[in-house]
Amino acid sequence: MSAQQRQLGEHALYVTLEQVSKAYRKGALSVTALEGVSLEIARGEFVALMGPSGSGKTTLLNLIAGLDTADTGAIHIDGREQARGGDGAMARWRSETIGIVFQSSNLVPFLSALRNVELPLLLHPVSAGEARRRARKVLELVGLEERSAHYPRELSGGQEQRVAIARDRQRSQAPALRRTHRRSRPGIGRCHSQAAAHPVR
Repeated sequence: MSAQQRQLGEHALYVTLEQVSKAYRKGALSVTALEGVSLEIARGEFVALMGPSGSGKTTLLNLIAGLDTADTGAIHIDGREQARGGDGAMARWRSETIGIVFQSSNLVPFLSALRNVELPLLLHPVSAGEARRRARKVLELVGLEERSAHYPRELSGGQEQRVAIARDRQRSQAPALRRTHRRSRPGIGRCHSQAAAHPVR
């Protein structure tokens, strides 16, 4: 059954990896980061990827996010195969398909929290007024409506991360990838959230 066919049904798949492999060159050596990895994540599902340093977690996230390309295998997001091509093609694919919350919030320092959140929408066919409305709504959802006029230097680290999450989630239903450090047992942890399935409109 194809990835597109498995999208149908009550618990539709949103992220699908099929036999994905990736190796890097380290001088004369070839280091295999991932080999034959298959993974399925349903729409609206939270998944935590855990494992020791060097086990391929960051490589897997980078491949799903389109920040790197797999050597072999296929990656589908919402039934759409990951773009292949130059930096421009990959950038367009990321803008339309997936959201990324980096370990560093990567906020624009000279823009307010509100302007940082609305910035991605201005790359799409959305009016400035509608972008502002959505940005205000999602800042309210993350509890930062009273900090909307503050600049990143005026926010705590946790507040910066919430702005970064808001910047991603107001844009679309795209899966959000977040890289963080935690000490835990290897494996994949899953939990479900209705809130994750509903973007701000």
